Amino acid sequence: MTAARSGPAFSVHDIPFSAFGSWFDISPVVAEKTYAEDLHLVSHQNGMHAVLRLVPLDAATGARAETAVQATPALLSWTGPAGRVDLAYQSPDTVRLRGSGLGFGVAAAEQALTPFSGTYFFHDPAADAYVFTSYETGRRYRVTVLAGTVADTVGAQALGSGDRGLVLAGEADGAWEIAIEELDTARPPYPPPAVFDAVVQSARDAFADFVDAVAPWRSSATPAAELAAYVLWSATVRPAGLVTRPAVLMSKHWMDKVWSWDHCFNALALAPGRPDLARDQFAVPFDHQDDSGALPDSVTHSEVLHNFVKPPIHGWAFGRLRRRLPTALGQDELAEVYDRLARWTDFWLTARRAPGAELAHYQHGNDSGWDNATTFDPERVVVTADLAAFLVLQLRELADLAGELNRPDEARRWARAAEEMRTALFEQLWTADRFVARGVATGDTWSSSSLLDLMPVVLGEHLPDDVGGALADRIKAHLTPYGLATELTTSPHYLADGYWRGPIWAPATVLIEDGLRRAGHHRLADEISARFRALCETHGFAENFDALTGTGLRDRAYTWTASSYLLLAEAHELRRGTHRP
Repeated sequence: MTAARSGPAFSVHDIPFSAFGSWFDISPVVAEKTYAEDLHLVSHQNGMHAVLRLVPLDAATGARAETAVQATPALLSWTGPAGRVDLAYQSPDTVRLRGSGLGFGVAAAEQALTPFSGTYFFHDPAADAYVFTSYETGRRYRVTVLAGTVADTVGAQALGSGDRGLVLAGEADGAWEIAIEELDTARPPYPPPAVFDAVVQSARDAFADFVDAVAPWRSSATPAAELAAYVLWSATVRPAGLVTRPAVLMSKHWMDKVWSWDHCFNALALAPGRPDLARDQFAVPFDHQDDSGALPDSVTHSEVLHNFVKPPIHGWAFGRLRRRLPTALGQDELAEVYDRLARWTDFWLTARRAPGAELAHYQHGNDSGWDNATTFDPERVVVTADLAAFLVLQLRELADLAGELNRPDEARRWARAAEEMRTALFEQLWTADRFVARGVATGDTWSSSSLLDLMPVVLGEHLPDDVGGALADRIKAHLTPYGLATELTTSPHYLADGYWRGPIWAPATVLIEDGLRRAGHHRLADEISARFRALCETHGFAENFDALTGTGLRDRAYTWTASSYLLLAEAHELRRGTHRP
């Protein structure tokens, strides 16, 4: 299916304008939950930093011009009664801008300049360009005038606090054009430019190729598929800093990292159409696996955090990933994944099992990915049923991989460990009709109103029928018109914007939908899928959603939400296809 060449329109207040491979975006979102009046060039090298303020100006007065902002995957435009300004990505580190009827200001976002912070501004005579150097990103931003004139500059070579930047004005016909590059120290002067319309067309074609690859199944029944693909495409960065391979950040808003379970959902969504990129997504955190076998909490350009971990969903994810890849993995790649998964699993079986314990524990809610779920209210160092279930699936995957790699003794060892953990899970944490958590220090057990307590449904076909049925019944109680609330809406602890204490989240939805389907509860799985898909189609791809209104919450352009939509939408289209006459 061929994409509409312009692609879907979207609001830059919700989704930043960017391009595949770029480390910067164009957006009014300049910090966590902080929206500026003007669009900014926001870089994600060395953290999230608004570097340049981009302002359309009245050509006659020089005052800020009132304009409307429109965006599609290849073109961002400011339009007003007197004229317009267009912006497009020529490459991951270069944007082109052209204007007609409007002037334009490019200014440092922050006024303060100290010996250790801020942005310095000067004219570079070697390149005949204007350069902003940012302490925060450690990069330079070079503005080359391709047409029109520089009507004014302010703050060139200035120290201390003050405005810094330049103002563009048109030729006699009111037209002007510039290029802005993000670079390290130096590069040759900007070369003779490609025609602006050709730049836009190239960007359109690049996105169209991407969406045709990752969502060839899309139809009128999956209307948000192209926008979901754009969220993924635009959040992908090229290797740089500590990011060792092409990586899909969780967002190019403030959640600009790769967390060590979020990446699994992006890998799965990309697998059939962009298999190399999918394998890279699965591997990114493993590139930073430490000596104990633990994965980092998160990875980004200049920071790898090890203060927490994330849940071991990687066995579940890799099993699905292999089935979704268009070609089988070779023995060398299987062996590498096997060794990495084995070390990650051994971390949980050694560093995260108390002496004599059969079940592993979390040290904090953050380790589970469900940071503040009510499961962790009584104690934080806790044995939970979801962790045991994930490890059972991971151990089974390791047994299968060892068998394929002709390591029969290891295969038997992993299979035995999986069955022992499954037995301990039911003997120690299953009561008459629910799973409980247990404090490692006290031995106390408790249940909660958190959906996390029901996550062992991921065991699917490995659940006894009565346990699967009990879990399905309890999951139904979490289902609102918009999807699965992470805390029962009737709970005294429910909070509309309470992070994991109420809002709907994509990963919980995908994991539970998959487990229910494998356990034979297809009707409930279908309903969960339908409600989540409708939620995204109406409210976008937010980090999470109000369970009672559907309103998007927190970061509004989250890639694992977009990937989860693509996974569920694709599966829906395939099921729909099998029932067509």
